[in-house]
Amino acid sequence: MSGFSQIRSHTAVLNRNDVDTDQIIPARFLTTTSRQGLGKSAFADWRYLDDGEEDPSFELNQPHNRGAEILVAGRNFGCGSSREHAPWSLTDFGFKAVISSEIADIFRSNSLKNGLVPVIVDKAMHERLLAQQHDVLIDLESRTIAIMENDEPIANASFEIDNFSRFCIMQGTDQLGFLLSQMPAIEAFERARGDYEQ
Repeated sequence: MSGFSQIRSHTAVLNRNDVDTDQIIPARFLTTTSRQGLGKSAFADWRYLDDGEEDPSFELNQPHNRGAEILVAGRNFGCGSSREHAPWSLTDFGFKAVISSEIADIFRSNSLKNGLVPVIVDKAMHERLLAQQHDVLIDLESRTIAIMENDEPIANASFEIDNFSRFCIMQGTDQLGFLLSQMPAIEAFERARGDYEQ
């Protein structure tokens, strides 16, 4: 995955509460261990009609939402069972961040491990973002989110993200990738202790 320190995009609004991980990626698509191609199955039961064509009434199928890298979701997004396929499907769909007033803990943890930025905002900011589409800037360096208008912030808020997750997302790596990048130091430490075997 590619690293980034900022996301600037128009938002796609999915104003539905309690969207669970089975709605994000239905269980029948969990047979793969690859992240690639899961975007086409994101929200599959809502996105497609019985004949396989896109349902034009579904929010993310509407033209103004296409190409958005920021998803604004209703309260309690990502609840339900734990599955890494949920953030995989969202990132493969094209999202880099999801914003809500409540994001389920396990989904939030899985997102951070897989390069999807979960942004929790207060109720007032959430309602403003749900009310209509906006141009939004998310800055990982400053841990801030801003609603932009004519390249100027007209509303902003801070959000929480732990330092390690923030570093990994900005570097475009995950926990395993970070550990592998530390192998020279790990091997040097093991050699110094006399425990290293090639």
